[in-house]
Amino acid sequence: MKNVTTTMLFVLIGIGFSSCSDSDNVVPVNEEEVITTVITTLTGGGQIVTLQSRDLDGDGPNAPTINVSGNLIANTTYTGTVTFLNELVMPADDITIEVEEEGIDHQLFFQPIPTSIGTFTYTDTDANGNPIGLQFTLVTGNAVSGYVVVTLRHEPNKSAAGVATGNIANAGGNTDAEVSFPVIVN
Repeated sequence: MKNVTTTMLFVLIGIGFSSCSDSDNVVPVNEEEVITTVITTLTGGGQIVTLQSRDLDGDGPNAPTINVSGNLIANTTYTGTVTFLNELVMPADDITIEVEEEGIDHQLFFQPIPTSIGTFTYTDTDANGNPIGLQFTLVTGNAVSGYVVVTLRHEPNKSAAGVATGNIANAGGNTDAEVSFPVIVN
């Protein structure tokens, strides 16, 4: 009986060690962010203009609610920031912090349609010196109306041609969030 008990003890210890060593090889899962709200804030020309998209039902049947607080002033330099929130939880989760912490794996792209809306320039960088886009400048052009498309890409190829200056065409990666904001420059 003592031999059976000793054998069982060794078997249990062996299982314990093998299960511990297996867990050491598990790659942690980095779950995708849930983004319900995108807020782009532009400050310049004595004003603050907020562009906000809120989609509280995610992929549900309702379209996002998009609000733009005012018009932009022609030929003006704006400093900009982008904030990402998950408002499905209380209190709301600020996804911006995660995007910044994982800056190597994220980049925002700003597409003015038409391009005469203005020129965007990144003012923040990741640990490798590549742009993130949570902070930027916008220099508006002459009077025009159109759209500014704000896109957050996960794992873009930041070394691809034009990506560091904001060209999304060669970026690759996956889109975490994308919003088309209607804007008027006057």
